[in-house]
Amino acid sequence: MVTDPHGPLHGVRVLDASRVLAGPFCAQLLGDLGAEVIKVERPGGGDDTRSWGPPFAGELSAYFLSCNRNKQSVAIDLSKPEGIELFQRLAAECDILLENFRSASSAKLGLDPEHLLKRHPQLIVCSISGYGRTGPMSDVPGYDFAIQGLSGLMSITGPADGPPSKVGVAVTDVVTGLYAASAVLACLHARTTSGHGYAIDLALLDCAVAIQVNVAQAYLTSGAVPPRQGNAHLQIVPYQAFATKPRGESSNPAGDDWLILAIGNDGQWQRFCQAVEHSDWAGDPRFATNVLRVQYRAELIPPLEKLFRQRSAADWRALLQRAQIPHAPVWNYEQLFACDQAQTRGLRVIVRDHEGKPVDLIGSPLRIAGATLPSATMPPRLGQDTDAVLARLLSIDRATLDRLRQQGVTG
Repeated sequence: MVTDPHGPLHGVRVLDASRVLAGPFCAQLLGDLGAEVIKVERPGGGDDTRSWGPPFAGELSAYFLSCNRNKQSVAIDLSKPEGIELFQRLAAECDILLENFRSASSAKLGLDPEHLLKRHPQLIVCSISGYGRTGPMSDVPGYDFAIQGLSGLMSITGPADGPPSKVGVAVTDVVTGLYAASAVLACLHARTTSGHGYAIDLALLDCAVAIQVNVAQAYLTSGAVPPRQGNAHLQIVPYQAFATKPRGESSNPAGDDWLILAIGNDGQWQRFCQAVEHSDWAGDPRFATNVLRVQYRAELIPPLEKLFRQRSAADWRALLQRAQIPHAPVWNYEQLFACDQAQTRGLRVIVRDHEGKPVDLIGSPLRIAGATLPSATMPPRLGQDTDAVLARLLSIDRATLDRLRQQGVTG
């Protein structure tokens, strides 16, 4: 197979004027695909997540490290007119602009999508906000935790008899970043024939609702508000985590003694019953189909819970593997990153900071035959590339760069 020397987005330039997670995550993904990503930050502080810690690797927080690899950092003060003009000149050199400015402030500065596209008619502007650019909540700040609560996601997450819970990561930010990447790449493709730019309006709330797929659709279809299922599945049984026999004297609720059973069809159910020597379950008319197993969940799950407590998770994994029954252990990060699969797939990569010290990062999940994707680079220190980028793209001379820095326009 012929392999391109560069990534699929080689030659595409992205101006990442977003902060925190959704926009930066999108920009990082585009950088993983070979785009040049220029991150614009305010001098002095930069992206809020730079200080969201501990832990830190040197001066950079783990949070910042997680979503800012393969980028350059340019520090520009957008509260100054000369800073705005520098930003506009950079936008003219870019294909894609990612931003999460407040609507009112961006309009005053001429950085709203309407003004940007008027000045840069081929630019693809992706605006990310909590609730979108329209509707009564358009000016309400959006935070992942709040969106998880308002979107219904927390109402279906957590123990069945316990309080609502959030997902352990800022999942609405992450999926919005993924939707953003899909949207900007679609517009980039469309621009090759249309010749004009696009304005994308993405809301965390909209994306959070969209990813609830079958559970949200079940409500729209039936009108019944779904209850929390804990680690079980609303529409598939048995499809949940079961406690197994503890390996030591005490149980470890964090993971070692838990096993996920994922019976996805009736054939798997029959094989499972044979493997665990329960032909009575296989022949029970209440459990013959998934529809019936969902209906008789309360009768089926207790004996399954009793069964799984009779052996260790390791024993169950060996038995289910032989029977080709879908299952998985519940691991922590130490177990995950130490496993052969994670190491083979490069889920952890090592980069070097500006002092040459090794730093572990999460690896990109992208694998593309026929293209050479860029190796991960260390997330940038604040403003480390300001002068180099402004000189290269805008042809600003040394004396002007020094003046801009002295006046606080850049950092």
